[in-house]
Amino acid sequence: MPGATAAALGAAQAGWADPVPAGPAPSPAFDPSPSRLAYRLNRLWLTPLVRNFLRLGLPLLVVAAFAGAWASKPENREMVTGQIAQTVEWVQNQPMFRVTGIEVEARSPEVALGVEQLLGLSFPLSSWDLDLTDLRARAESLDAVERAWLQIRSGGVLEVRIAERVPAMIWRNGEVLDLVDDEGHRVARLATRAARADLPLIAGAGAPEAIAEAQALWTAAAPIQGRIRGLVRVGERRWDVVLDRNQRILLPETGALEALERVVAMSEGAQQLLSRDVTIVDMRQPVRPTLRLTAEAMTELTRNRTETRGAPRR
Repeated sequence: MPGATAAALGAAQAGWADPVPAGPAPSPAFDPSPSRLAYRLNRLWLTPLVRNFLRLGLPLLVVAAFAGAWASKPENREMVTGQIAQTVEWVQNQPMFRVTGIEVEARSPEVALGVEQLLGLSFPLSSWDLDLTDLRARAESLDAVERAWLQIRSGGVLEVRIAERVPAMIWRNGEVLDLVDDEGHRVARLATRAARADLPLIAGAGAPEAIAEAQALWTAAAPIQGRIRGLVRVGERRWDVVLDRNQRILLPETGALEALERVVAMSEGAQQLLSRDVTIVDMRQPVRPTLRLTAEAMTELTRNRTETRGAPRR
C-alpha cells in the first residue's frame, strides 16, 4: 500500500495524473426586464380605450349577448310584456289616481250641461286615461265656449271652468237668428227676436265678419237707435241702416262712419232730415247725397210744381 501511494505521488509529479472531473455549470444571472410580449401587453393595457373596453365594454357585451339570446325566444318576450302591462295597470288603478266625478263651472247652467254631455265621460276612471288637451279642445268646440280650463282636484274630481262668449249682436241669416259675440263668432241659436230685444240686429252675408264696423256704426247712431231696426250688409262690402217708417240710409263702402254721423247730425239739427217724408238717404257718394221721397211727398211736390208753373205772373 505504501508503494502504491508513492507511485501515485510520483505520477502526479510527472504530470501523468488523471484530470479532476468538472462540477455543474453555473446558472445564468436572473434578468428582471420584461419580455417583449409582456411589454407590449402592458403598454396596451395603459391605453384608456382598451382599459375602458375591458373593464366596461366587454362585460356589457357579454351581458347583452346573454340578454339577446334570452329575448330571442317569443315566450320570454310575451312574459315580460305581460308583466309590464300588469304593473302599469296596477299603478294606474291606485286610489290616488282614480277620478270619480266631474264639476263644470259656467255662467249659465245650459252651457255647463252642454259641456258635460259633450265630454261624455263615464266614471270612475283613472287619471292616466284622461287626455286633458283633447278634452279641452272638445269643450271649446261648443259655440258658447270661448275658453276652457281643466284640472284634476284632490278627491278625484275633474274640474272644468268655462269662459263663455258674450253675445254682442243678433245675426239674421235668412230665416235663422244667431247670437254672435264681438268677434263675429256664433254663440247660440235664438228662437225669436223678442228673446233678446236688447241687442242690435245685423243681417246679410258676411255681416259677422264685419261686426267691428257694425258696432262702431251702432255707437255713432246713438241719437236714433230707438228707430233703427237693423244693419244690413250689402254685397259683403258696405252697410245699410234700416229704420222704422220704411226709411233706409245707404252708406258707402269706405267712410261709412263719417257718412252716418253726417246723417245723424242733419236729423238732430234744424233740418230734421229723418223726420221728413224721406224713404232713402243715399250716402254712397258722400259729396252728392241723394234723397228719395215717399210716393205721397212726390205727388205733393209734383202738384206744387204744376201749380207754380201755371200761376199767372204779376
